[in-house]
Amino acid sequence: MLSSKRIGSRLASRAAVSKSSLGPSRRIHQLGRTSAARVATPLSSVHRHLLQSSLFYSTERVLSLRTGKNKDFQPKTVYTPDNEKENCGVGLVASLKSVPSRRVVEQADEMLVRMSHRGGCGCDPASGDGAGMLFGMPDSFMRSKAKELFKKDLPKMGDYAVANVFFAPNNEQAMADNKARMQRLAKERGMEFIGWRPVPVDNSMLGRDPLDSEPITEQFFVTNKGNYSKREFEQELMRIRKVAEEECASQFGRESGFYINSLTGQTITYKGQLTPEQVSQYYLDLKDPTFVSHLSLVHSRFSTNTFPSWERAQPIRMMCHNGEINTLRGNKNWMYSRGGIMGSDYYGDATSQLLPVTGDHMSDSGNFDSVLELMAKATNRSLPECVMMMIPEAWQDNHNLSETKKAFYEYNSAIMEPWDGPAMVAFTDGRYIGATLDRNGLRPSRYYVTNDDHVVLSSEIGVIPELKDEDVKIKHRLEPGKMFLVDFETERIVPDDEIKEQVAAQKPYKEWVENNMIDLEKWTESSGVDKPKMNFSSTNRRLNMFGFSQEKLEMLLLPMSIGGKEALGSMGNDAALAVLSEKPRQVNDYFKQLFAQVTNPPIDPIREEIVMSLVCPVGPEQNILADSSEKHCERLVVRHPLLTMEEMSTLKNKKHKRSDGSTAFSTHVIDTTFPVDSGVDGMLQALERICDEAADAIQGGLGEQGVQGVILSDRLAGSDRMALPSLVAVGAVHQHLLKTQQRPKAAIFSEAGDAKEVHDFATLVGFGCDGVCPYVAYEAICKMNADGLVEAKSGKHFEDSEAIANYRKAAAKGLLKVMSKMGISTLQSYKGAQVFEAVGLAEEIVDRCFTGTTTRIQGTGFEALYRDLKRFHEEAYPDNKDEQPLVQNDGQLHYRTGEEAHLNTPQGMVNLQLASRTNSREAYKEFARITNEQNKKVTLRGQLKFKFDPSRSISIDEVEPASEIVKRFATGAMSLGSISQEAHETLAVAMNALGGRSNTGEGGEDPKRFTDNRRSSIKQVASGRFGVTSHYLANSDQIQIKMAQGAKPGEGGELPGFKVSEYIAENRHTTPGVGLISPPPHHDIYSIEDLAQLIHDLKNAQPHGEVSVKLVSEVGVGVVAAGVAKALSDHITISGHDGGTGAAAWTGLKGAGLPWELGLAETQQTLVLNGLRDRVKLQTDGQLKTGRDVVIACLLGAEEFGFATAPLIAMGCIMMRKCHLNTCPVGIATQDEELRKKFAGQPEHVMNYFFLMAEEIREIMAQLGYRTMEEMIGQTQHLEPNTRGMHYKSRGLDLTPLLTPASELNPSAGVRNLTTQDHGLNLKKDHVIIEKAKAALEDGTPVEIEETVDNLDRTFGTILSYEVSKKYGKEGLPDDTIKLNLKGHGGQSFAFTLAKGITATIEGDCNDYAGKGLSGGKIAVFPSQKVIDDGFVPEDNVVVGNVCLYGATSGKAFFRGKAGERFCVRNSGALAVVEGIGDHGAEYMTGGHLVCLGETGRNFAAGMSGGIAYVYDPNNKFPERCNMGLVGLETVEDVAEKEDLYNYIKEHVDVTGSTVGQAMLEDWDNACKNFVKVMPHDYKRVLEERAAAAAEAA
Repeated sequence: MLSSKRIGSRLASRAAVSKSSLGPSRRIHQLGRTSAARVATPLSSVHRHLLQSSLFYSTERVLSLRTGKNKDFQPKTVYTPDNEKENCGVGLVASLKSVPSRRVVEQADEMLVRMSHRGGCGCDPASGDGAGMLFGMPDSFMRSKAKELFKKDLPKMGDYAVANVFFAPNNEQAMADNKARMQRLAKERGMEFIGWRPVPVDNSMLGRDPLDSEPITEQFFVTNKGNYSKREFEQELMRIRKVAEEECASQFGRESGFYINSLTGQTITYKGQLTPEQVSQYYLDLKDPTFVSHLSLVHSRFSTNTFPSWERAQPIRMMCHNGEINTLRGNKNWMYSRGGIMGSDYYGDATSQLLPVTGDHMSDSGNFDSVLELMAKATNRSLPECVMMMIPEAWQDNHNLSETKKAFYEYNSAIMEPWDGPAMVAFTDGRYIGATLDRNGLRPSRYYVTNDDHVVLSSEIGVIPELKDEDVKIKHRLEPGKMFLVDFETERIVPDDEIKEQVAAQKPYKEWVENNMIDLEKWTESSGVDKPKMNFSSTNRRLNMFGFSQEKLEMLLLPMSIGGKEALGSMGNDAALAVLSEKPRQVNDYFKQLFAQVTNPPIDPIREEIVMSLVCPVGPEQNILADSSEKHCERLVVRHPLLTMEEMSTLKNKKHKRSDGSTAFSTHVIDTTFPVDSGVDGMLQALERICDEAADAIQGGLGEQGVQGVILSDRLAGSDRMALPSLVAVGAVHQHLLKTQQRPKAAIFSEAGDAKEVHDFATLVGFGCDGVCPYVAYEAICKMNADGLVEAKSGKHFEDSEAIANYRKAAAKGLLKVMSKMGISTLQSYKGAQVFEAVGLAEEIVDRCFTGTTTRIQGTGFEALYRDLKRFHEEAYPDNKDEQPLVQNDGQLHYRTGEEAHLNTPQGMVNLQLASRTNSREAYKEFARITNEQNKKVTLRGQLKFKFDPSRSISIDEVEPASEIVKRFATGAMSLGSISQEAHETLAVAMNALGGRSNTGEGGEDPKRFTDNRRSSIKQVASGRFGVTSHYLANSDQIQIKMAQGAKPGEGGELPGFKVSEYIAENRHTTPGVGLISPPPHHDIYSIEDLAQLIHDLKNAQPHGEVSVKLVSEVGVGVVAAGVAKALSDHITISGHDGGTGAAAWTGLKGAGLPWELGLAETQQTLVLNGLRDRVKLQTDGQLKTGRDVVIACLLGAEEFGFATAPLIAMGCIMMRKCHLNTCPVGIATQDEELRKKFAGQPEHVMNYFFLMAEEIREIMAQLGYRTMEEMIGQTQHLEPNTRGMHYKSRGLDLTPLLTPASELNPSAGVRNLTTQDHGLNLKKDHVIIEKAKAALEDGTPVEIEETVDNLDRTFGTILSYEVSKKYGKEGLPDDTIKLNLKGHGGQSFAFTLAKGITATIEGDCNDYAGKGLSGGKIAVFPSQKVIDDGFVPEDNVVVGNVCLYGATSGKAFFRGKAGERFCVRNSGALAVVEGIGDHGAEYMTGGHLVCLGETGRNFAAGMSGGIAYVYDPNNKFPERCNMGLVGLETVEDVAEKEDLYNYIKEHVDVTGSTVGQAMLEDWDNACKNFVKVMPHDYKRVLEERAAAAAEAA
């Protein structure tokens, strides 16, 4: 095992562990430890009364610990730990022959410690986020302890159990009661209690937080008297544990501190709130030489908090998890509701003792583990089968799956929805140990099999350095959706196909599915329902009544029905929040879509659509614990959540019959309307009625069968009846049926007049709807078609059916995008997942209709909701008007005088431009007045006012000068390409003159600007990696990682080909005229530990600058920011939903993200609460325009402030919102040379605006009594709600949670940036290399250096590249000037942005991200000749990990062996040669060459718009694995091209010794014929055009 001295030298963040001032007061707890002897610490002495009976994790406990106040006196906050996230390092070690050894224990410990960088530690380096190890029961050790302590001989292995149990400290009575409880329960189940053994621990190395919550740990010994089989014994042990936990919760509360880590005869878990290094130091059992085992799971947790949580550490009972369950709320709801029909053959009526199986007191991993354990022990399914059910691979459109497996997955989709989200799950029950990856495969998982039959699997390779390459016979990776499985009974690794085919063949699933599943489409086709006839005589009335508007018809529905996709908008969303709007608004508008950022990745819904599905089985479920039977798949299959009129008619009017004549599916229609003048009481009565009617219909009458579906219909709405909002109706019925546990018995359909746009459908499905028929939207489309609008817009004739089909297609694409933003693959998992936050909706509505959904600021209640419905109805049926009214036009999308309020107004823009051009204070003041008045109608900050205290005010002369204030300003990340060169450079010149900062955006920057006043201080790194090179990064003051952008969080960007000029293409390292798409941020920033890696990469690339992470405001952004701070970011930006200059679909612009006020307040509170705020700088942006805005942001916690829209307006922007069309009339958002000539902006215009704003800030500061902005940061006591002018909706708002001073939450913590992060760069091996390469760096003298590397040598070569780039610029050094000959295991991000002139080769293998951002350097990875001579076959094994060469711009890479997933993503200029790759190869590639000498995975070339790939394909397997969306497949015919390809392979052979390549060269004429050339269409076109132009010029 690793010594503490060796560990301490590895991580700078933990270097202080042995020096902690708390050390002398700690001691080793021996066997006789009592709970009375506690270790006093500064915190525990103050808050001892809060810790008497609790070590569990809750909001109350967290706030109590920090504030010293009990729950009755807690301040309101926008922070909630419900949104805590975690990512991790996971691994397993096992002996295939089940031979227990000390080696397994020590290697597990070594593995855990060597993944320390994948775990987290808070402000105290001795306080970890949690770590643990699960072992196969150490039989000999436990026998010796039983003999020693209890004088008992234990029965054979499997007939006794030992559990590690946590008890709360300082509560002897509770401990005694819980011990007695477990003993009683064991006796009741016919077992023999042996005794309790105190577990010896050494807490001398623990930090403050884990010490304050440190439990007493004792072992519970119990034996099987022989009454039970081995399986029954395990089932009874689970019953004892479950009942004990529930009884304890009933007696002492859920947070009593009593926690059973595991209770089984097969395994035992040692875990806690520890760092990975501390696990074996703390638990002295693990140091005992007699503690041996044949298996181990290990887990290192990286949480977004620093709060003590011993029980949340992993492994749990049967698994450990690296990832996040994105659909958790829905999964928990469904599992709870299934309790009403759940029953186990073994437990019978006592099954209820095991319920509820899920709960809010558990993490997502805890809930997953609980369900997995129930399924594995309460059913007859094997553990691998249960894992396949819960994490199915992508089967719907997977042509590589057998029909047997597809049928298995389809069958099981009728039993349980997937637990969807990024996951690498390792699991064991003693019989099996294994791991599986989710369908996207983003989590890394590599494994070795040794010559002596041991297996090692972990998130990284090289975690057991004493394991020599010559002892390894297999090196491989876990592939997306695949399972790695060891069966100890057969003593072998069972291949994925074998185990899954075996499971799938157990029952006739295909036959059951075909005979029992009802396909709604086919049912409708065969039912003979008439095509509905449209009557447009009252269409306008219905449109007004259901919230349609002229602009929504023309800007949303019309483009959807013509082009089959959503329309785009740009320049953000500056319209009023629904709760602030004086116009009536739909309930859907109050909900904001959640999106993935940092802790889990979004999915690419276009390029990786193969892993997504909208198909859902709906209707009655069967008992999930029952044996498999055909009854389970008697469900209705809905293929598209937007039902056609014909499908709805079938559901309403037909019954589906079984072959015996009985009814398989029928529905009951429920009217969701109520009398017009019945008031809010009538509305509430209708709500109650529909819930009761649904329950009664499903239950059925006496002797009658209930229905299998209910249809909530508002068809009867008219002049005398109003409709409940469809979302309210669906939500209320769904929640009612969940609570009464009837939801699994029937489907809920909605016949909804008010559903019209993608966000409407997303909210309906997200809150439980199984299918919606938007009949008024269909009617509107048909009317527009009848009126000639469709043909006029499109230029061609459409049938109604075509227009509606296009509309449904657009809605489907939109739904996939909404799901993908949250990282959810299947609609079945998205349904009921409630992945929204309500903004401005009162708890009375949320609790009743959307239970469990976050609503933090209250707002609109039922009374106001009714008033909006009444106003919609009055628009449809105005007094004394018999003729149809005109369709309203409320101006929600574009500003219209007298309609919906917008922040940007014509009058405001005129005054801003006048002020900027003339430096007029009067014009600026008028601009500020207009804008601040609009703020009252539009934004949350408009509902706040300053609390001025005349006694505090000071002279403005005492306030710091404007020249200091403007240094805190930054302009937004607007890329060169989205805006013109002139506009981009004008902003940079202005900000440099001010001493502020401009931002490159994601389009790179012209290197000519690096040395003059056009240089942007902030260099952005986004998912597209355009122009990101060593030289680019080295010339920055701050590098900003764009996790999301306000305009479209969770989505990537797009630059159309007509904007990619020669100049733009040069800076982005792409091809002129070829459109560019940025993927969603998931390739190397898909988890908190991987973001930490990217932060580390960028800090190495510019050691003297800051690294910033840009987040977008959403619920939980504060806890994400805490994780980002722990990941060592220096700077965090919180963007609001309303900003952003980028183009995006209107659903993204309007439906996602939150106001920055909420996000900033949550971030400030959470960082202070965690003691992390002083480590980082905070910036915010999002429609900041006036000094008032800036001061409010400062008081809420921001130190710096970002501006985008306002500076553009200052330069001449007139808000045409045509940025994406290249037609900007003022030359700002265009690359058109003629339009660019119209640009009239000057740096002075921007400077004038900012100085005028700074003077307004100074005036407010003087009134508040602050001399510097630094003093003002986080002082929210100067703000209060402004209730004047609030109306019937907004008066329900409660903004006090935003205004709680963060200092009250943790009085000892800093509230602004006071220190810097320690990135540990002084420990990097690069410094050794730099010293040895001094001659090369100084004068270009070639050097050759030998060195070893291991997995801890992350980002190797990057600081060296920084030195090259700073001195030699983008040209670098001549090739091979610095040659690094390395041996071992390359760490993550090996050779990140390796500069030209450096060659780095590894004899060994390498982890993820090798060659990422390659910038002219040369790399190679290959096994040693010795292992090859011993029989190791490189081309059959994996030598490098996932996402290699991501964003490479130039250079060469040669890999002798296979690479993982997502190889060469966004390669724009490098040459790569490899001998096999995983899925998604060459994705988004824009340049360079890729040569693959072996097989590829699925989805090759998705989004590939440039460069050329050559794939060796002698068996013609490649075409079906290639995504043909943008590319064509050709043969290699050109002589010169053949020669180039030959030379690529020859260089690969020369560098790596590849025998595969050599064999091809020796038979080149034949080998060349087997290469498939992958050629992007646009790239080919551009090359041909260039060739033609060159020929013509010649």
